[in-house]
Amino acid sequence: MDDLLAAARALDARDDLAGFRSRFIIVDDDLIYLDGNSLGRLPLATRDRLRTVVETEWGERLIDGWSEWIGLAREAGAALAGRVLDAAPEELVLADSTTVNLYKLAAAALDARPGRRVIVTDDDNFPTDRYVLQGLAAARGLDLRVLATDPDRGVDAAAVRDALDDDVALVSLSHVAYRSGAVADLPGITADAHAAGALTLWDLSHSVGSVPIPLAAAGADLAAGCTYKHLNGGPGAPSFVYVRGGLQAELRQPIWGWFGQRDQFGMAGGYDPADSIDRFLVGTPPVLGAYGALEGIRLTAEAGIDRIAAKARGLGRYACDLYDAWLAPLGLTLASPRDDDRRGAHVTLHHPQAWRMCQALKAAKVIPDFRTPDRLRLGLAPLYTRYEDVYTGLARLRDIVADGSYLAFPAQRTRVT
Repeated sequence: MDDLLAAARALDARDDLAGFRSRFIIVDDDLIYLDGNSLGRLPLATRDRLRTVVETEWGERLIDGWSEWIGLAREAGAALAGRVLDAAPEELVLADSTTVNLYKLAAAALDARPGRRVIVTDDDNFPTDRYVLQGLAAARGLDLRVLATDPDRGVDAAAVRDALDDDVALVSLSHVAYRSGAVADLPGITADAHAAGALTLWDLSHSVGSVPIPLAAAGADLAAGCTYKHLNGGPGAPSFVYVRGGLQAELRQPIWGWFGQRDQFGMAGGYDPADSIDRFLVGTPPVLGAYGALEGIRLTAEAGIDRIAAKARGLGRYACDLYDAWLAPLGLTLASPRDDDRRGAHVTLHHPQAWRMCQALKAAKVIPDFRTPDRLRLGLAPLYTRYEDVYTGLARLRDIVADGSYLAFPAQRTRVT
């Protein structure tokens, strides 16, 4: 046994989250899954809960199931509060997709800063975020100020500060960069935006369930994030919305639906938004997806974000050690921060043939993913990824690069999700 494998097994033996792996469906123990930052594994509790929902709550109770379902959005929001997100239960609610929630929050923020004509974001922000902001800017005749960001190091707080002036209405960024895993300075950027009179909107999709997110401590204004990555909510599970408590009454989101109405079942002719976080709801919630999100959130909350983040740092550090020993000599470069506090729960490698390597790894029973330009992204999900999984996955990568077998795979990329 080599020293690196011995180190992995020793770390696994000391892992106080090790028991959580058995609470997920894992059919093939030889398949190394390193893509939980795109889609988390299926928790056993979710499978069992959905079976009950379908067979009993829907199948037997029919419309009476709504007595259980009507409060799901707030129940899931409350489950996020505290042990997953630094926020109060009344500041969180489950609703819609991340893209729709980003639109609602950005539009509401712009309305709350009349006369200001600039939105600040960066070119490494996730594409849907940029598209939403582009659309709002085009529809309202605003300026979108897009900062250049190094995709390996993440957004530069100093560059954001330099871009601020009294014409900026909104700063919208990702907390953890989707390509590199770089963690942005959420407290510092939020403070700078507030000093300039602007509001902040954070995309938490790659950070929720993987790193601490100091929303309340930083006084963050708005945030949204998906539940199907590190929260293991399932494909297409609904997103969540965070709105700082003191800001809720000031904002009116643009999609007026009956779930956001003050007296929902009064069926009034005019729209009167609820006084609470409920005003950011729109229509009927996706019940099955909401249950998936709720069970994944509960599992994450049980583990606790501090323990999860500590293991994420350890897994990333170990992956960097393997990169130094095996992959740097073969011509790959590290495209993520080395500093544990600056890196989320994935590690990215760069190589001109990363696409081919990604396909070769899948054939070798390792599931990573690919991101442009030429980046191989390795998700390290602390609740079920073992240190020995990282060892095995990167050993297989080392072998296919060393023997050139990846060159047998087509260079042309097809659709990437």
